[in-house]
Amino acid sequence: MAIRIGDEAPDFTAETTEGTIRFHEWIGDKWAILFSHPKDFTPVCTTELGYMARLKPEFDKRDTKVIGLSIDPVTNHSQWAKDIEETQGTAVNYPMIGDADLNVAKLYDMIHPNASGANPRTAADNATIRAVFIVGPDKKVKATFTYPMSAGRNFDEVLRLLDALQLNAKHTVATPVNWKPGEDVIIPTSVSDEDAKKKYPDGFKTLKPYLRTVAQPK
Repeated sequence: MAIRIGDEAPDFTAETTEGTIRFHEWIGDKWAILFSHPKDFTPVCTTELGYMARLKPEFDKRDTKVIGLSIDPVTNHSQWAKDIEETQGTAVNYPMIGDADLNVAKLYDMIHPNASGANPRTAADNATIRAVFIVGPDKKVKATFTYPMSAGRNFDEVLRLLDALQLNAKHTVATPVNWKPGEDVIIPTSVSDEDAKKKYPDGFKTLKPYLRTVAQPK
């Protein structure tokens, strides 16, 4: 079944480069980013894994754990990690799931349910496995998106989206187009003007009855 926003992220047990994990237990009370790859030693994914390693301190600041997945054994990941560090200048500093049997890929509906994990296999066989899932501490999927093999993912956008999701979770606000941390946010229509005045005593802007903006809550 398709994994939709608001669904519980499927739990699983898997081998990773940092040992065996049970996904929900590994997340604990934090947020999590699960991002996946169709095969080891692929060029676009090599750049992504390196960039995510450089960004990891930013995710750490946001109480967010990062975990990658590739449709190859963990032993291959260790070799690939050397190439990533050499070419991207940063060592992989988060666990990588080995999913050679496609269990997690199928569980998260990233590949056809009848797909086989048999080798030899090219990245094109698993082309759909370039997804990102943002999971909250409640183990619910908060956002998900999929990229083609030819276009590198924008992990700065993943970080920005995480900021928006965490802000909404804490303050029940929405964010406008191209929002960046520190900019004005939107008061949801579920909040009445009366309640908004109590919540924001310093005032807010009403552009339309359904469009009200306010300074980002601290």
